[in-house]
Amino acid sequence: MKIGIVSDTHGDAARLARALERFAQRGVEAVVHCGDIGSAECVRLLGRCGAAACLAFGNMDRLHLGLHKAAEREGVAWHAETVEVALGEGRHLVATHGHDANLLAALIAGGQFPYVCCGHTHRRRNERIGQVRVINPGALHHPRDGKPSVAVLDTEADEVEFVNIE
Repeated sequence: MKIGIVSDTHGDAARLARALERFAQRGVEAVVHCGDIGSAECVRLLGRCGAAACLAFGNMDRLHLGLHKAAEREGVAWHAETVEVALGEGRHLVATHGHDANLLAALIAGGQFPYVCCGHTHRRRNERIGQVRVINPGALHHPRDGKPSVAVLDTEADEVEFVNIE
């Protein structure tokens, strides 16, 4: 399964639209947004991307009271803390924003998820900790380690590709 991972959009709908186009070109079947989506317009784009979409709210999303209504209207699965994507055979990917360091650490240490996705730091991360692969796609808005980026996870090959978005 190919999963598109995006985070820290902060309302940049134009850049999110370009990222979703790149996901479609790569045959992504599900899109996970790791929070700080920032606007109802971005939620609308996520909901209309042609793939199953889910969203974990970030610390900045709590300022936008209408985001959960936009998610419900657009068919985007959402939760304030974590969202999961079924991978088959009883396995799930979990995503959280990452601003709650204790929650992120518990998800990683718990070992029940083969993939833990997060954002918040605006820095790319692809690290294996024990049996868990931790993935941060970087950020679409103000990345701290280079160009705006997203990630594509191929669960069958167990590979992560970072994709720069201009």
